Amino acid sequence: MSRGALNGRKVLLIVGGGIAAYKALELTRLIKKAGGQVRAVLTAGGAAFVTPLSLAALTGLPVRESLFTPDDETAMGHIELSRWADLVVAAPATAGLIAKAANGLADDLASTTLLATDKPVLLAPAMNVRMWLHPAVRANVARLDGFEGGTGVHWVGPDEGEMACGEFGPGRMAEPAAILEAIETLLAGAADQPLRGRRAIVTAGPTFEAVDPVRGLTNRSSGKQGYVIAAALAALGAEVTLVSGPTALSAPPSVSRVDVESALEMQAAVRAALPADIAVLTAAVADWRVDGVASGKIKKAPGGPPTLRLIENPDILAALSKPGPERPALVIGFAAETEALIANARAKRSRKGCDWIVANDVSDDVFGAEGNAVTLITPSGEDAWPRQSKAAVARALAARIADHFRTPA
Repeated sequence: MSRGALNGRKVLLIVGGGIAAYKALELTRLIKKAGGQVRAVLTAGGAAFVTPLSLAALTGLPVRESLFTPDDETAMGHIELSRWADLVVAAPATAGLIAKAANGLADDLASTTLLATDKPVLLAPAMNVRMWLHPAVRANVARLDGFEGGTGVHWVGPDEGEMACGEFGPGRMAEPAAILEAIETLLAGAADQPLRGRRAIVTAGPTFEAVDPVRGLTNRSSGKQGYVIAAALAALGAEVTLVSGPTALSAPPSVSRVDVESALEMQAAVRAALPADIAVLTAAVADWRVDGVASGKIKKAPGGPPTLRLIENPDILAALSKPGPERPALVIGFAAETEALIANARAKRSRKGCDWIVANDVSDDVFGAEGNAVTLITPSGEDAWPRQSKAAVARALAARIADHFRTPA
């Protein structure tokens, strides 16, 4: 995240009730550090977890709490708030706040402001896993997604993990840095979108190759690098299809995600997303799959472990790189190596026929980590980038892609 990225853009932050409300303080700090302006609306539930004084100290402005404050509402304060903002963010967005927004209820300042705004709305859900998966909440989410007209509702998270209550699953509010990424994506102006009109395909995550109904072959890829690349391309205006293997991540704003499991499914989804101008294949696709998936769970037997016959999976990168009418103008592969990084990556680029390759040393516990050090290998040479966050790597790669399409062939 670079200083000044938001360049004075105005964010109205609605802080809902829930233990995740403490993250709103860090989010406020990050928005301000990025050059944004923040005004805060604190719900009654949110005030049980963070104080108005804390938010006021970070925003530098008074915190609004009530719909019925005479000095504010004499001038229709809730309307003024909704018009002031370039983006309205609810973090945490509780089940109650989502329900009010989905059903047009306006009985407090937060819900009234959500109903009155004509600006984009970003919701960062936070609730118990059983609440998030409850049919009523799922229906409200679908209802918000289905609204026509206006600027629309966007989502960031929830993440999967351990809850404050001790349960595990989807429902954790996205981390402040991820919410900031979503804010920057939504506020990116057309003037800063050099990839507007371009279509991109990004693959991410692992594949899972079934052995029987309960077991399979997979790998440790988290999908984080691919997801932030998809977000970075979308921020520059590209129409992005993210083809994702099994991950615990949420799709970035303005990105269309296609969920797959196996390499064959990923290959079919990539083909279905064509034509495209850009393809960035970060997914860690399994090299092999079992020849014949067992219809029932394989049991232990006196003769010892079963013998599994493996066959090669399709080479999605090589197939996409072949010359032809549907070949993207720019095909980028990833080379995850544990030794001879540059030599192996060069050989892979030549063998696969892709235009660029990102060489990634995975010998030092990169899978699932937040940072990465890569070398971009192109026909014109090699560019080693210092270790930085995966989001920063994504932005740097997206910028290079934009420069490629700016430069006449």
